[in-house]
Amino acid sequence: MFASIILLWLLLVFIFLQLKSRRPKNFPPGPLALPIVGSILHLSLDNPLKGFERLRKTYGDVYSLFFGLKPAVVINGMKAMREAMLTKGVDFAGRPQDMYVNHASRQKGLILADYGSGWREQRRFALMTLRNFGLGKNSMEERIHAELEYIIDKLDESVGKSFSPQVMFHNASSNIICQVLFGKRYEYDDEFIKVIVQCFTENAKLVNGPWAMLYDSFPLIRGLPLPFKKGFKNLDTCLNLAAGLVKEHKKTRVPGEPRDLVDCYLDELDKTRKDGSFLSEERLSMYTLDLHFAGTDTTSNTLLTGFLYLTTFSHIQERCQQEIDSVLGGKDKASFDDRHNMPYVQAVIHEVQRVANTVPLSVPHCTTKDTELMGYSVPKGTLIIPNMISVLNEEGQWKYPKEFNPENFLNDQGEFVKPEAFMPFSAGPRVCLGEGLARMELFLIIVTMLRKFKFTWPEDAGEPDYTPVYGVTLTPKPYHMKIQLRETQ
Repeated sequence: MFASIILLWLLLVFIFLQLKSRRPKNFPPGPLALPIVGSILHLSLDNPLKGFERLRKTYGDVYSLFFGLKPAVVINGMKAMREAMLTKGVDFAGRPQDMYVNHASRQKGLILADYGSGWREQRRFALMTLRNFGLGKNSMEERIHAELEYIIDKLDESVGKSFSPQVMFHNASSNIICQVLFGKRYEYDDEFIKVIVQCFTENAKLVNGPWAMLYDSFPLIRGLPLPFKKGFKNLDTCLNLAAGLVKEHKKTRVPGEPRDLVDCYLDELDKTRKDGSFLSEERLSMYTLDLHFAGTDTTSNTLLTGFLYLTTFSHIQERCQQEIDSVLGGKDKASFDDRHNMPYVQAVIHEVQRVANTVPLSVPHCTTKDTELMGYSVPKGTLIIPNMISVLNEEGQWKYPKEFNPENFLNDQGEFVKPEAFMPFSAGPRVCLGEGLARMELFLIIVTMLRKFKFTWPEDAGEPDYTPVYGVTLTPKPYHMKIQLRETQ
């Protein structure tokens, strides 16, 4: 009798799970979703990008998956991406709140905050503060050029040698955003920046890695001592460091005379503490970490990708240097406005961003209401995964979609053009708020380095490997480049 009750219970659970993972009416098609495991067997846990491309060929530009019992819609191609991110941007502007990436951020940051008044208030404050601290103006250029002096010193020490740029680019990108956030920079061997960069790098791999996927698919394992716990530990380490900086600011700040974003935030708290504002001192540490990560990992990995290609495509590097020499002439240093006179350099930098595809699945979205996409019904709260490589490599959108070629951004007259399919910073309401800073950093750093140095692939390094390491951000495999002073400077 007892055995019969157990069997009946198991049967009912099986039927419930079978129905739970069934697609709603007019939901996008997709592979068979098995009870409990969903569609996870159709993806490689180490790198789901190949699986996403394979499923696109079978089910089209809009298809569905199940992570355990959780339905998800994968968006591919320019037409579907435009409809979701731009035409119906608000419908798709939510953030799922029950995933590893959200739990690892304690749900207190800006990037992963759900769409609503609290998110709008935080984003508005960030945009206003970044603008007030010179985003797109001379003061931001000065900060970047100040950090470039340390980059140039580091490269000068390595002239004639083989040099790995990974740590240098990560630290330089971190320092530039640190100056905006905290009003200070750190030496490249400083323990603070070492710990922060290491935690960022590890968490970038964890968040889109196999353990995060298992965490999202099987909630029952969340309490187990498995590798995804490392992400929570890393975050606690970073939060403690950020909290220390906030505490230091509270002691040294002069209200109404902000030195950086943290001071601005504390000033804003003084004004809004009694008004029911979403801003809070508790959120401030996570807020700064969000902006710090966003301003470090993507830019540094784009620079690493750029110099991997510039080092191995010597003719492209040389043509950039000719244009830089011609435009800058006797000027001491480049200005961001110089980009308007450097169409080829502009094309190369944008092509680097296209090929780098630094945030390959963007940041997870979810629908804010019942809506439609390409004729399919998508219920409120559905997880949305934008597959950015499907747009950045799409046939028909690019002259040379499968290769590194600056001609993708040049017209027949050699003028710089930006195709609509170029959206490495996402698009719509959730477009990256640091796009302006990232564009300025990439231009000034690449131009300044190419003006003074020549970069070549070491003779004993073997064949270059352009295959990136998968994570929430894609990063090139570690490599070395040989550095020489240019004869013409």
